Amino acid sequence: MEFDKLVVSFLVDEVVGGFFVNVPPGHVACIHDLGRGVLKKVWGPGLHLKIPFWQRAKLFNSQILEYLIRHDFDLSHSESLGDEAIVSKTADKHNLQVEGSILLKIDKSRANELWETIGDDFVSKIVRPVSRSRLRSVLSEVTLEQITTYRTQVEEKIKKELNQVYAQSGIICDGFLLSEVKELGDLDKTSDDKVLFSKQKQS
Repeated sequence: MEFDKLVVSFLVDEVVGGFFVNVPPGHVACIHDLGRGVLKKVWGPGLHLKIPFWQRAKLFNSQILEYLIRHDFDLSHSESLGDEAIVSKTADKHNLQVEGSILLKIDKSRANELWETIGDDFVSKIVRPVSRSRLRSVLSEVTLEQITTYRTQVEEKIKKELNQVYAQSGIICDGFLLSEVKELGDLDKTSDDKVLFSKQKQS
């Protein structure tokens, strides 16, 4: 995943000897003060004044970003916005492999809390483990038939479950979309797998 698509941007445009911070549209900035720590005020887009050398700025992308869940996702960088396909068991004991996407954004008003309590690596600390846990939890409560027949309701339930945990850290789930659901047959034989739903196949 390219670094410019990460939720956290590590580049802040500081001009005129570090006196000003330029926050572009779709971003917010937080300030770390050597004496007071992370300040409560979050800066929106525009040009802002700070104390050079004594204060440093951190820029956060506040736009909606897509967190991909797919079988070939590259996890070589721990903060990449995505994960491998989730394997879980339904309430009626069917093994499934699920792919989809989570629409994420940070709560702009709480970006300072996120930086102070979680740090830069909140994808690996919060987003990924929570998404794995909540997806498996919801899938374990529904049957195979319910997933295919009531897909929209299942997606809404997953979104609600994600928000219950994400909200505690200042992250918002704007939506969850299933892209493929595959029933796994013999785990040693991929030829036994059966695709129950795939947006790619429908298009």
